[in-house]
Amino acid sequence: MRRPSVLAVIAIGAAALGATGCGDGTRPREAGAQVAAVVGSARRALAWPRDTGDALAPLAPPGLPADRFPGAARPVSSIVAPQWTDESIRDAQHEADTVMRLMNVRRGMAVADIGAGSGYYVARLSRRVGPQGVVYGNDVIPRYLRLLRERVDRDGLANVRLSLGDPHDPRLPPRSLDAAIMIHMYHEIEAPYALLANLAGAMRRDARLGILDMRRRTDQHGTPPALLKCELEAVGYRQLAYHDLGYDGYLAVFRSPDSVDVAGIAERSARCAKLSMLER
Repeated sequence: MRRPSVLAVIAIGAAALGATGCGDGTRPREAGAQVAAVVGSARRALAWPRDTGDALAPLAPPGLPADRFPGAARPVSSIVAPQWTDESIRDAQHEADTVMRLMNVRRGMAVADIGAGSGYYVARLSRRVGPQGVVYGNDVIPRYLRLLRERVDRDGLANVRLSLGDPHDPRLPPRSLDAAIMIHMYHEIEAPYALLANLAGAMRRDARLGILDMRRRTDQHGTPPALLKCELEAVGYRQLAYHDLGYDGYLAVFRSPDSVDVAGIAERSARCAKLSMLER
């Protein structure tokens, strides 16, 4: 079914105001404010993404399909829980503060947490970027996003937007991000090359991607650093820094590519498949 045009929606709203507006004592200024509200509602309703308040909505149209890319030539760990471990333990280790500092996350930035789960990083990023910034809590599991929506509402995190992604595409607005993070989840990505390519389209120029993982095999809920670097470079990301976090974990920081050579990914990823075999 076709959606009505903006003018049609405005006309409906204006007609409704004409029936109930100035004739019942509403002053012209108040009526004007009501018309403005109708216009704003119409624009939001007809824009992409639809601003419905639904925590389960993608925030962008579909990107490149998964079948345009090679699959993961390595084992993929299962998604087992919406959080890595107890938040008090993570805070005692200064995990989020360390990652945000090493990522140079500042006030006013737009940052996405890919695989946000229960929102440990979303809540702390929200405070870090402040009211002029925005945090995108992104996940592929609707149940996790519903839990995160409860946390966002409870804690009054007004600068947080939630979005439902696909396993191969985060479905985030084009050129909207200054930074993105993937925390203890890269080894769970079924289509890493497709996901990274589609994520690149959401990144602004010189945006950074930070990946925190363990120095383990991918079937043991970790990613060997050399394999991670290989897969990221196959898509065009460039490693800027590598930080040993001291508990068998590490943070690798990459610069996102300005454009992605999709046709060349298959050839470049062949070396990653060989690395994966050596790691087993």
